[in-house]
Amino acid sequence: MDIEIVPLPSEKMKTKIVDQSQLGFGKYFTDRMLIVEWKAGQGWCDARIEPYAPFILDPACLVFHYAQEIFEGLKAYKWEDGRVALFRPEMNARRFNQSGDRVCLPPVPEELFLKGIEQLVSLEREWIPTAAGTSLYIRPTLIAVEPVLGVKPSDHYYFYVILSPVGAYYAAGFNPVNILVEDYYVRAVPGGTGEAKTGGNYASSLKAGLEAKKKGYDQVLWLDGRERRYIEEVGAMNMFFAYGRHIVTAPLTGSILSGVTRDSVLKLAPTLGYTVEERQIDVNDLMADIRAGKVTEAFGSGTAAVITPVGKFCYKDEVQQLTGGNVGEVTQRLYDTLTGIQTGRLKDEFGWVRFVE
Repeated sequence: MDIEIVPLPSEKMKTKIVDQSQLGFGKYFTDRMLIVEWKAGQGWCDARIEPYAPFILDPACLVFHYAQEIFEGLKAYKWEDGRVALFRPEMNARRFNQSGDRVCLPPVPEELFLKGIEQLVSLEREWIPTAAGTSLYIRPTLIAVEPVLGVKPSDHYYFYVILSPVGAYYAAGFNPVNILVEDYYVRAVPGGTGEAKTGGNYASSLKAGLEAKKKGYDQVLWLDGRERRYIEEVGAMNMFFAYGRHIVTAPLTGSILSGVTRDSVLKLAPTLGYTVEERQIDVNDLMADIRAGKVTEAFGSGTAAVITPVGKFCYKDEVQQLTGGNVGEVTQRLYDTLTGIQTGRLKDEFGWVRFVE
């Protein structure tokens, strides 16, 4: 499918942020966006890259009332040699459609997903920040826009992509975060939408997150929705626990998001001399292992933050600290290696990097 490039009038061009230390995360957006429509009986059509602007949507659109929506998140990096690199975008394309299938959205052809993002990023390459820890965040989204009050799949959709130059996900830098294990609210159950990247999952996590922040914690760690016993994931990341050089994470049971960075850690770690295991982790056993010193580090993984060290866990008022509140050796090495591959400082031995022309 050809993508029309709509001219960008000079008066619509935005002023770029000069001080990249002030970028924050997701606060600024580039000059252009990609939009492709899907219509019943016609399929995908009207692909264009046009000036970034608000949508005009009918108040009855299905996305507003029945949450028929999915999204993705990935990044573009500008290397020192001037090339622009994406990190494993094919995995995002596949996960996008897996999420869409769960909420009855039409699949976006992988070629269209990748081609659209690459053309948009190429046009907006001057927006890619170059300071340490910065990148261009890419947000593909698919929403139902048919105006009808009825619980059914839509007959009209917008697939669109917006771009945001971002700084480090955590403003305080690469420092350990504090995690509260949530034992009342649940995020998802197998058979639900937990493995889909859809907005409703994040809305349902807000209340627990706000309560955790009131107690001085940065993130909530969810337990399984049936027994409230097994470790699942944190709202913004998958979780890993290091037993020395052995790294353990929860399996994908249908209620955990299949993270691109999670998969990268599982593939990368053995090449660095670590062993990895996917298994159910009983929260009571985990706390006992932390008390006994068997768990030496904990960290999260996700596109936005890449790797996040964890310094403190709280479960049922029991607080346990890891690595003395510092970043552990395993966590630091995985972070350095992953970000090194993403930014071109280290050789990509896995074929994960895709360059934008």
